[in-house]
Amino acid sequence: MGTRAGAGSRRAGDELGEAEPTPAGHAARAPAAPWARFSAWLECVCVVTFDLELGQALELVYPSDFQLTDKEKSSICYLSFPDSHSGCLGDTQFSFRMRQCGGQRSPWHAGDKTYNSQAPLALQREPAHYLGYVYFRQVKDSSVKRGYFQKSLVLMSRLPFVRLFQSLLSLIAPEYFDKLAPCLEAVCNEIDQWPAPEPGRTLNLPVMGVVIQVHIPSRVDTLESRPPQPCDQENLLPAPVLLASVHELDLFRCFQPVLTHVQTLWELMLLGEPLVVLAPSPDVSSEMVLALTSCLQPLKFCCDFRPYFTIHDSEFRELTTRAQAPPNVVLGVTNPFFIKTLQHWPHVLRIGEPKMSGDLPKQIKLKKPSRLKTLDTKPGLYTSYTAHLHRDKALLKRLLKGVQKKRPWDVQSALLRRHLLELTQSFIIPLEHYMASLMPLQKSITPWKTPPQIRPFRQDDFLRGLEHAGPQLTCILKGDWLGLYRRFFKSPHFDGWYRQRHKEMAQRLEALHLETICEANLETWVKDKSEVEVVDLVLKLREKLVRAQGHQLPVKEVTLQRAQMYIETVIGSLPKDLQAVLCPP
Repeated sequence: MGTRAGAGSRRAGDELGEAEPTPAGHAARAPAAPWARFSAWLECVCVVTFDLELGQALELVYPSDFQLTDKEKSSICYLSFPDSHSGCLGDTQFSFRMRQCGGQRSPWHAGDKTYNSQAPLALQREPAHYLGYVYFRQVKDSSVKRGYFQKSLVLMSRLPFVRLFQSLLSLIAPEYFDKLAPCLEAVCNEIDQWPAPEPGRTLNLPVMGVVIQVHIPSRVDTLESRPPQPCDQENLLPAPVLLASVHELDLFRCFQPVLTHVQTLWELMLLGEPLVVLAPSPDVSSEMVLALTSCLQPLKFCCDFRPYFTIHDSEFRELTTRAQAPPNVVLGVTNPFFIKTLQHWPHVLRIGEPKMSGDLPKQIKLKKPSRLKTLDTKPGLYTSYTAHLHRDKALLKRLLKGVQKKRPWDVQSALLRRHLLELTQSFIIPLEHYMASLMPLQKSITPWKTPPQIRPFRQDDFLRGLEHAGPQLTCILKGDWLGLYRRFFKSPHFDGWYRQRHKEMAQRLEALHLETICEANLETWVKDKSEVEVVDLVLKLREKLVRAQGHQLPVKEVTLQRAQMYIETVIGSLPKDLQAVLCPP
């Protein structure tokens, strides 16, 4: 496959990277088409190069019939190259997140509904954004007019599997930069043989003579990090490369310069506050943003976030306007121009050059936003926000002692992750308990009446109960928990959490109602009912059955079978003409 060949495997006549813009995007491909397995993992692979006349240019899109709009192509080009201020020489890996033009395109892939119903909320497929994983190379090359070889290999996906895709790129990209297109085509063919990412399963993913073994997390997995268990079914030669996680970053490395402010940053994330991360390079900015947005797990991060954002982005004006309050977004940037542009933002985190030594880097200081005036501003967290909770000094001492004793970084990261997980759980558990109390009692659900409603969430009632059932029962941290909850109620994360929990409870209520109907004596009920009432029951039962079979209701298989049998029994009690209407041949 040359840089302009290879389209024949998908659709005759297309040229790589030159498909016409269309809002239909991924939906143009039928689920049964070639590359359906590839599409379960990646949307497409892009190659971005530096053209002396055009600047960044999209050299290749593979598969060739994957259609991107002109705006999407432009965004990928700018987001796949470090800003000129970064000066990244050698190889650099980073990631970005960009809005899909035209909103959600459906269906993306045949298995998406099933995957999302089983995956943790934080690992579900992105419905309206692309995630880009970049491997950028810039090296001196006298054969090029500009004097440098500059190229990026980009994996576009909807899955937030940053660890997996970075590991994949570290295998593919060096080989691709040496051998170019034929290597890329072979890799894409290998990915097209991978099993789909099924939550709860440990998978072997062969690529370029290596087998990557990963565990895809499931909602029913324990919340602690779960490394993949070796598979006994296959004799794998060579031995597989085990990835401890498909998505978790090295939290300790990311948060090293801000350890003293981790809890303050956790609060800012919890409250969905606008935050700018200004870093020296896109790898530092993207890792910090992803680390920040992951520190709320198991709570889903419901705000917008951009691990790497440039002044050329199509949403630049929208996100940086002074005409309204800053949006609820975490922006990772590298261009100092953003300091001037975003001076009105309430929180700016500036990170210096990363330290390569084993010692803990100098901790970033907390500074007032008024100090954010000049372009040579020193590293620091510029905010007037005062944390509600007291700092966990015992954790800091433990981590610092770990640095002195040269404790492995993965152990340090596990300590930090557990602390943040326990903090989030302590905050969420009282909310979960109160929400559960709003569910109608099971004995109030009767077969022939509409099930009772979930009671409304009353914030004052919840706050009054905190004294006896608050986070102090599971967390030793002191502080103004009440004030933190009050601010949380105004944040996008409360809205996202409440909508999700209310939806799950409504589905549970509907499932209980279906079970109650299936346990009732239908034949006795039907005897004194009009044909209209009986037909209405059949239609409602069918609707519930369709929802349950589509994994939208948590019901047992035996209940589904009983419901189907009841529908057939009730239809059999009706006159022949009605039976023909309800069960057409």
